[in-house]
Amino acid sequence: MQHPASLSRRRFLQTASASLFAAPYVTTGLRAASPNGKLRHAAFGASGMSWADITSMANHDMWELAAVCDVDTRNFARVKEKWPDVKCYQDWRELLEKEAGNIDSVNVSTPDHMHGPIGLKAMELGKHVYGQKPLAQNLYECRQLMLKAREKGVMTQMGIQISSDFTERFAVELIHMGVIGKVKEVHTFSNKKWGDMEPVPTAADAVPEGFDWKLWLGPAADRPYIKGYYHPSNWRKRRDFGTGTLGDMGCHMFSGWFRSLDLAAPIAVKSSGPTPPNSENWAINAVVEYTFKGTRHTVGDTVRVTWYDGDARPPAEVMALADPAKFPGQGSIYLGTEGVLLHPHGSTPQLFPKDKFKGFRFPKLEPRNHWFDFIDCCLKGGSTRPTANFDYAGPLTEAVLLGCLASPFQGETLQWDAPALKITNNEAANALVKRQYRPGWEI
Repeated sequence: MQHPASLSRRRFLQTASASLFAAPYVTTGLRAASPNGKLRHAAFGASGMSWADITSMANHDMWELAAVCDVDTRNFARVKEKWPDVKCYQDWRELLEKEAGNIDSVNVSTPDHMHGPIGLKAMELGKHVYGQKPLAQNLYECRQLMLKAREKGVMTQMGIQISSDFTERFAVELIHMGVIGKVKEVHTFSNKKWGDMEPVPTAADAVPEGFDWKLWLGPAADRPYIKGYYHPSNWRKRRDFGTGTLGDMGCHMFSGWFRSLDLAAPIAVKSSGPTPPNSENWAINAVVEYTFKGTRHTVGDTVRVTWYDGDARPPAEVMALADPAKFPGQGSIYLGTEGVLLHPHGSTPQLFPKDKFKGFRFPKLEPRNHWFDFIDCCLKGGSTRPTANFDYAGPLTEAVLLGCLASPFQGETLQWDAPALKITNNEAANALVKRQYRPGWEI
């Protein structure tokens, strides 16, 4: 059986113009191997997801941390305790300038709005990139990351580690086996609430010592620092910096059905949550309906996938097809012609009706480590690429971000031309494909 990532990529290429998407993948391997043969790595971010990424990568015998960057120098103490010899930088541009000859790979595990600027510059220098989800904060930067990875022939991986886990791979395999027949529709949901319907406070607080607020803002417009409002935890709620619940969880949640149904770019999207986001913050309780072209795993010429977050949930009649009393807070439910597959996020898929699938045995799958997948491909070079490389992660993230873009346009079906990277029926929506950059930060 062909790998689902390759199937997804091929279908995306089929929908796109040859001149834009037909570039072959060529990897040049490591630019300058370290004396001990290890992958020399730099981390952008010293806490949060970056800490999770580098401590996971550190379990690989052929990986070593050479440098770390964080705009908040208070985060360096724990890094130095674990890696006393690591070089620490506050400015990501300085790290890349001074350490370019001493590193082979990076992870970009910062707030969303810095994924594009840092990832693009690192790849321009020929570095392999492990980029946290979502791949970028906006559609334009997401596409540029995918194209730059192809141009430079570097190894890439998006931080959707659940896609390497048995649980998601079981769901993909069951759909490919046809266990529930062909899929009629999918409902995917997360009870997280990365939104805020209140206006921005008028406060202007003192910037903490050791924290560079201007550098944290990056390409976003200048504004006062407000303690606890942006940094370190609530930036996901803010439209200039994060991507709300959909952007936070969508790349995880979408990956299972994106792979299993062999989907490419959406052709249309409609947001119908109770309220749109305000000018600064994302909304909560969103409902976003996507339309994709049908595939060999689906029924009809198109297939509908609906996203729900916060308190929003799939219709009662859909949840009744599984076990409504034990319906998970996060997951996806696939409605097939021969049954239903409920995939709680991070847990083993369940098949319904239970009587029909009583005694069903899940297929055997080999274990996979998402971080090791990236490291091994970087070290080996050649044509084998990480499973969530940017040719896969780019279109996946674009689908997620398209839903974010649609949220201010409640009830309107937006038509999406993926090859042109354009909303074709709404100029105001199309203007949001690319962000507004602070002078000097344009991409």
